[in-house]
Amino acid sequence: MDTVEEIFPQNITAHLVAQLSGWAEGLIAALPRLTLALAVILVTALVVWAVRRLIQSLGRRAGLRRNLRDVLGMLANTGLWLAGLLLALTIVFPSITPGRALTTLGLGSVAIGFAFKDTLENFLAGILILLREPFTIGDHVDCEGAEGQVEQITIRDTHIRQTDGQLVVVPNAMLFHNPVTVRTDQEFRRARIVCGVAYGEDVDAARKVIEDAVREVDMVRNDVRDIQVFAMAFGASSIDFEITWWTGSAPVDIRASRDQVVAAVKGALDAAGIEIPFPYRTLTLQGDALPVQVMKGRNAAE
Repeated sequence: MDTVEEIFPQNITAHLVAQLSGWAEGLIAALPRLTLALAVILVTALVVWAVRRLIQSLGRRAGLRRNLRDVLGMLANTGLWLAGLLLALTIVFPSITPGRALTTLGLGSVAIGFAFKDTLENFLAGILILLREPFTIGDHVDCEGAEGQVEQITIRDTHIRQTDGQLVVVPNAMLFHNPVTVRTDQEFRRARIVCGVAYGEDVDAARKVIEDAVREVDMVRNDVRDIQVFAMAFGASSIDFEITWWTGSAPVDIRASRDQVVAAVKGALDAAGIEIPFPYRTLTLQGDALPVQVMKGRNAAE
């Protein structure tokens, strides 16, 4: 059976022993630095915990949304951990300066940024949306065909519940780069319909009837702004009036008030004897008149 000396020559064994001894001596010499680095990490963890609680407490007092408080806490925690880990690294390896470590981290960040461009873009857009607050949870928004009520705003995306009940998850970068219509930014919003009266009717009298009818509608907020009724165009069969009023800004308020206004205007014009005309068509025939044949009997009944 081969002995240890035969398997590992004496010079190799001595080299391994010397190597292990060097590692042990280096570890013993580095113990103070490792202990100090560990203490720095523990202090960093305590500071991160305290800052997170402080941000949550101050954010509640300031009325900030939970998502925004979480974003601020995450940014603060990331900065504190980065500083703490860099300090611990320079303590353990004195040859590594903070500037050199930041340079290496910057090169790595560039590579990561190219690899996760879309994810980082949505992440940064989410932070800016939460900080700027162009819309909040509960608002009705419209962006590139995604229209509905905002249910949740996360770091990466925003959840929009459409009026038909479907959920649309929109990347934050889309909301950040494209125009967003916030329909409930104000408490009230203007609604509009067009109504036509026959050419033979008195325009001023018809306008007065329409104004009185719209003012009596419950969902029309005359206390916010007065209604407006303007004769806007000569239609194919009628004089067209543009009718505008103010009501609640939610989509259901717009639809409900439009329903009431249409019913009120129709009833008032009918009661006043003012005609809302059907489309008229005038046919002009050239040449001889067309013969008219009166059909009798069974064919006429059919």
